[in-house]
Amino acid sequence: MTTVWQGLSLLLIALTLAGCLFQVASAVLVRRFRREPEPVPVDRPPISVMKPLCGAEHGMAENLESCLRQDYPQFQLVFGVSDPADPALKVVAELPRDLDGMEIDVVADATRHGHNLKVGNLLNMWPRVRHDVIAIADSDVRVGPHYLDDLAAPFADPKVGIVTCLYVGRPEAGLWSALGAMGINHGFLPGALVARAIGRKDGCFGATMAVRRQALEKGGGLAALSHVLADDWVLGRMVREQGLEIALAARPVDMNVHEDSFKTLLDHEIRWGRTIAAVDRTSYMASVITQPLALGALAVAAGGAWWPSLVALSSALACRLWAVRTEERALSLPRSGIGLLALREILSFVVYVVACCGRTVVWRGRKFSVRADGTLDQVEGSQT
Repeated sequence: MTTVWQGLSLLLIALTLAGCLFQVASAVLVRRFRREPEPVPVDRPPISVMKPLCGAEHGMAENLESCLRQDYPQFQLVFGVSDPADPALKVVAELPRDLDGMEIDVVADATRHGHNLKVGNLLNMWPRVRHDVIAIADSDVRVGPHYLDDLAAPFADPKVGIVTCLYVGRPEAGLWSALGAMGINHGFLPGALVARAIGRKDGCFGATMAVRRQALEKGGGLAALSHVLADDWVLGRMVREQGLEIALAARPVDMNVHEDSFKTLLDHEIRWGRTIAAVDRTSYMASVITQPLALGALAVAAGGAWWPSLVALSSALACRLWAVRTEERALSLPRSGIGLLALREILSFVVYVVACCGRTVVWRGRKFSVRADGTLDQVEGSQT
């Protein structure tokens, strides 16, 4: 083995061992997070929940109804679509209307505002929002009856400007949905907890973001998000620039994961990866240590099955499997087969490499290029 290949193998071994430490730490943090007591809110202010919709997704009726069935004194649900013929309106029309403390408003408005269609929808809904605590929540999120209490509790601290929720992937039937949920449960969620543990409290997650009206309006309102893909990250930055903090809700929400094909899954995950890489490329590049199995395999390849690289790969395999099993127990997930876990590891590394090597994303059938500041440019000739 030449000096160059040995040096490369040693570097990869070091990264693999760092990845092993990451896996252990992340699993411990997931377990601790799920064991922490849920706080009781000091105050329960009225909350407006904005739900931008697009199409009748799998499980939408159950997802939306879960948000209605809250043990909370006063709240408003604002549903919005950009097409008056959107089938999501039929789902909304069939929701119960007789629940205590709840108000429902529905907006159908095709007015366009920038490239981010979700934010454009939110801007059309905005005039109907009545309360001073505003939650923006995705339509594929399913919640428990104490969801609004979890959002309200951190606002007892006046330094908190946003409360956001981690989420657990709950897959529909099928291989691609299962792989998508595993990426959330054993990639995103543990990584977010590690980031907060080391002092990075800038994570704001689009599944749910609850913000004070005053902070949102002072930062430029929803219009400031209309041309960016990472609207959750930009909203978090907007609030942090006012000297306020992002708090994490005590309980995660469930995200309904439905992926029709390998292509939709790959497009989805590359969009996530390139969005993160666009706004924080250094951190995204460093996140390679979250994939010790791939690093260990590369160390073996570079070192020609050198025994230290084989030890590193074996350690990575043991740590990753232990971490996944620990996270499955903590999050009440079914046990995944070894073959599925192996496929997920390969997919994660492919997505990481592809996301590092470009800025084009596919979103709702249109192609965009993501600038370094997270703003979008539509690629000429793509579907509109």
